[in-house]
Amino acid sequence: MATKVQAKRPALKRQLRSCGTGVCDPERTQGLKAPPPQGTTVLVNLRGPGLFVASEVNKQGGNTGLTFVILDIDGRNVVNMSYAAAQNLALTQQNPFGVVLLGTGQIKTFTIGWPSPLRYERELKLSVTVSEAGVAQILANVVHGSV
Repeated sequence: MATKVQAKRPALKRQLRSCGTGVCDPERTQGLKAPPPQGTTVLVNLRGPGLFVASEVNKQGGNTGLTFVILDIDGRNVVNMSYAAAQNLALTQQNPFGVVLLGTGQIKTFTIGWPSPLRYERELKLSVTVSEAGVAQILANVVHGSV
């Protein structure tokens, strides 16, 4: 009687995780200050490595637009612009620069995002500098993923 021989399968190679067509483990991190103090406040601080996908910073109140949105990645400044500057520069629709200001009434939304995610190795920090009176609250959301 013939014996059946098991064919040897090649050992599976452990491959590095690749999310080439998307972002691995996407999640949202939120920061809220109500009311925010005058000066600089960190809303979201993430430790790397990771991928920045997009963010929004909602401001309720304030009349002058002199609240600045600041995005720093690995100690390098990526965005530092006030709500008023975004309005004056007509960044009010999607554009290659990645900053868009939207708003109705007393609520203004400052969005940041590019077609490709930005990688951070050590730290991603989203903060605001409030230099105007009457801001009732600042709400920020950052969508990010793992490497």
